[in-house]
Amino acid sequence: MTTFDIESFEAMAESETKTLHVAMIGTRGVPAAYGGFETAVEEVGRRLVERGHRVTVYCRNADTSIKTHLGMELVHLPAVKKRSLETLSHTAISVLHAMKQRPDAAILFNAGNAPFIGWLKAAGIPSAVHMDGLEWKRAKWAGLGAKYYKRAERVAARSGLALIADAQGIADYLKAEYGRDSHLIAYGAPIMDPGSEKLAELNLEPGMYHLVVARMEPENHVDVIVEGYAGSGSDLPLVVVGTAPYGDEYMSRVRETAGDSDTRFLGGVWDQDLLNQLYANCRSYLHGHSVGGTNPSLLRAMGCSAPVTAYAVDFNTEVTGGNARFFASAEDVSVAIKIDDHDAANCRARGAAGRDRARTAYRWDDVASKYEALLSKVAAD
Repeated sequence: MTTFDIESFEAMAESETKTLHVAMIGTRGVPAAYGGFETAVEEVGRRLVERGHRVTVYCRNADTSIKTHLGMELVHLPAVKKRSLETLSHTAISVLHAMKQRPDAAILFNAGNAPFIGWLKAAGIPSAVHMDGLEWKRAKWAGLGAKYYKRAERVAARSGLALIADAQGIADYLKAEYGRDSHLIAYGAPIMDPGSEKLAELNLEPGMYHLVVARMEPENHVDVIVEGYAGSGSDLPLVVVGTAPYGDEYMSRVRETAGDSDTRFLGGVWDQDLLNQLYANCRSYLHGHSVGGTNPSLLRAMGCSAPVTAYAVDFNTEVTGGNARFFASAEDVSVAIKIDDHDAANCRARGAAGRDRARTAYRWDDVASKYEALLSKVAAD
């Protein structure tokens, strides 16, 4: 009969990473086609699967026939198709489903989903909350919506669950506002050389246009960028990619601001190869986001060597590591565009420096390792 030291066996087992069943709750799900949360779920989830973990992603995709994606198990559940209720209704049903599945750990994305933290606790599901950016500052939630998001943020911060911040500025805010430490886990950046052959479809030439990629919302300052471009007298067109998901009033204002300048509104570009080529070949990429922490569009632009001109807020200075021009007004945009129009070599150098920053500081493998360590700790605790 073989004998063994039980304490040595336990120590050996603990030295290895335990295989976990992880639930990702609160996003639109995968395949990623919408925003930062979805990209994070896809990139982190696929790597967790590769490392032997089981990952369940709760989705509200149109195509419910997709049951797995990159090894992740997809659970498609309905949602109320109304802006103020869509996320909450879907998360509520997702949490109820997870309570039956009993995963080893869960990540609840978006502090706005805080009402369901109590459900996860009651079910004994170890969880962490990804706090996102300062959602209550977004114009689309003005009034009661802003009050709700601020209150939900407070509930999440005081829940006792592990908190995830995707930028140092968010981590600093949580510490100052609520006295809570958080786990700083940013997004990763895709490093790409996508070519330029598709630009001809849009009658564009490499290096001969400026670019904006953003949802048409006030806190993304597309109106400021367009106004600055219109006042710059640039001979290069400004290409604007993005939709107005919650109404056309802001978009109408942006179009008015463009006047008779060569501003080209493409709407949503869903061809990812084309979008990557737009990033990679622009004279400059103008990034106006101001409230969302580490922004995936900015990282994607940097990974494609796009020369960045960004809105002057701490999140953007942190991500770019200073390898960018910055603006706070339309006049600043005009100056930046004029300089870049006459110094293509400097633009290329700025783009290369930004790419190096993205390659070293924002690696998806490192991001996944941080999530894996956090989930293991949450499950063990």
